[in-house]
Amino acid sequence: MDDADSKAAQPPRSARRRSRELALQGIYAWLVRDGVSLQDAGEIEAHMRDEDEFDQADAVWFKTLLHGAMQDAPALREKFTPYIDRPLEELSPIEHGILLIGSYELIHHVEVPYRVAINEAVELAKSFGGTDGFKFVNGVLDKLAAEVRSPETRTPARR
Repeated sequence: MDDADSKAAQPPRSARRRSRELALQGIYAWLVRDGVSLQDAGEIEAHMRDEDEFDQADAVWFKTLLHGAMQDAPALREKFTPYIDRPLEELSPIEHGILLIGSYELIHHVEVPYRVAINEAVELAKSFGGTDGFKFVNGVLDKLAAEVRSPETRTPARR
C-alpha cells in the first residue's frame, strides 16, 4: 500500500477528535514550558488556531478542553495520580497531557459517555504516545472512571 492508499483506508477524523488532538498539542506545549502558569493559555490557543487543520476541529470543544484541562490541572492530577505506576514527574508530557484531557472529560463532561472519553484518550495515545502508552492511559482512565462515574461504569453496555 502506498501513502495515498493508507490515507484513503483510514476513516476521516471527527471534528471532536481533531479538537482533542489540537488540545493535546497545546497542553503539551504548556507542560514543556512549565505546566503551572495559565498566562500562556491565550497565546497557546491562538497558536493552535493557526494550525492548518484547525478548520476541521470543533473550535468550542477545543477551547473547552484546552482551558478546562489547564485550569483544573491540579485537581485532575489529584484524581488520577493514585492510579499511575510512577511519580507524576516521570510521565511523558504526552501521557500527562492525555491524562489531563481524559480526566477532564470524565469528571466535567458527563454528557460524553465514559467509554467514549477513554477510547478517545487511547486513540490520542496510539497516535502521539510511546509504543505501549495507550495501555497505560487506558488502565489509569478505566480506574478513574470506576471512581468518578461508578453508576455509569456498572451499567451493562447496550448492544
